[in-house]
Amino acid sequence: MKNLLIFTFSITLYSCDFQTKPEAIEGEVNTLEIKTPNLEDDKTAILKVMKDQEIAWSQNDLEGFMKGYIKSDSLKFFGNSGLTKGWQQTLDNYKKGYPTKDHSGTLNFEIIDISPIENQSYWVMGKYFLSRKVGDANGVFLIVFKKINNEWKIVADMSCG
Repeated sequence: MKNLLIFTFSITLYSCDFQTKPEAIEGEVNTLEIKTPNLEDDKTAILKVMKDQEIAWSQNDLEGFMKGYIKSDSLKFFGNSGLTKGWQQTLDNYKKGYPTKDHSGTLNFEIIDISPIENQSYWVMGKYFLSRKVGDANGVFLIVFKKINNEWKIVADMSCG
């Protein structure tokens, strides 16, 4: 819980700082300007990853769902059961918690906000909805995407329901 509070406080503090910096004075460099080829193209690509995840999850294709995550031990997932480190452990946890289509159900995301953090990184805040035979499950998430080898990958995920 302490780590969650520190993480949330840090993001809130960062976003407040990001939004309250004064505009650059003529002739000075505005250090807040995030260099990205096209903000809308980035957001569209990130939303496609998430749409692909919805489809894979809804077919109980957990490996397909995990294609949206960085396949690395550096992946961090923070949920109701605590912190999980690594792609394989995250997949194993999903397989244990959602062993059949009745358990995985149909996934839908509601995206609330997509904001740049720094070059080639965004956070995505939203809600998830699982319609399942074993009972629906809903919650909220904050995920961090990073562009790696020209692909958008989730490098951190905090989901709770």
